[in-house]
Parts: sequence; structure tokens; C-alpha cells
Amino acid sequence: MNNEIYMEFDAISTNEAFARVAVAAFITPLNPTLEEIADVKTAVSEAVTNAIIHGYEEAEGKIVLHCILRDDLLHIEIQDMGKGIENVEKAMEPLYTTKPELDRSGMGFSFMEAFMDDLQVQSKPGEGTIVTMKKKMSGVPIALYEE
Repeated sequence: MNNEIYMEFDAISTNEAFARVAVAAFITPLNPTLEEIADVKTAVSEAVTNAIIHGYEEAEGKIVLHCILRDDLLHIEIQDMGKGIENVEKAMEPLYTTKPELDRSGMGFSFMEAFMDDLQVQSKPGEGTIVTMKKKMSGVPIALYEE
């Protein structure tokens, strides 16, 4: 089964929950385990929150969420057109944060890496960031979308 969604939404904190639920609903035809749903929702939450807090520094902006299901492989791309990341390698280190005054733990990328099978981060200062995550789903697909 192949399926794809593409959406753009405002970079505001209330849309973080929307993004999580949208991706969880999107993977439902794969009959995911509760653990898989929680993992995907957490990874999406972290990526969207990073875009809002770090990419746009809570200023106005848009976030693009693009998901593709190819058989049992989930591919998620979350993009912002914010300020970008100066040093991606440093930003991906556990406990590193540029916003300690906001009680940020610096674990966002670590959580994404832990819960997904693959994580790639591309960023250019002044242009934005693209977070790409992949996860092989173990559930047996249910026939919701018969062709």
C-alpha cells in the first residue's frame, strides 16, 4: 500500500498536537502497535516543537509536514523556513540546547533518533531546516483503503 499526505500549517504551539494526531491517523491502516504510535507521535512532536521554538523563535512562520507510506515504511519530513541551524552536528548532541532559559532539555534530536529507524537533518542558516525520519512499521496492514 502506498499513500501520501502533505500539509502546511502555522508554526504555533497548538498545531504541534494537530501534527502528532494527523500522523497517527495516517499510519492507522498499517495497524501499528501502541508503541509504534507513541514513538511516531513523540518524534513528530519533537520535530515540530523544534521548528516553532528554534526555527522561528516563536515568531510567525509555516511548517510543512510531508508523510509517505510505501508498504510498511513510513517516511516523515518536517520542514521550516526559519533561521536554520549553524552547526547541525552540535545541535544533535544530547543535552545541547540554545534555549536553556526556556528549560529546554536538549533531547529533541536524541528522542527522534531513539524512536525512529533513521534521522537526517539538513539545515542552512537563514533558510530553514528539514528533518527527515523513517520507521519500518511492524503491523499487518488492514484493508481500509482497498484499490
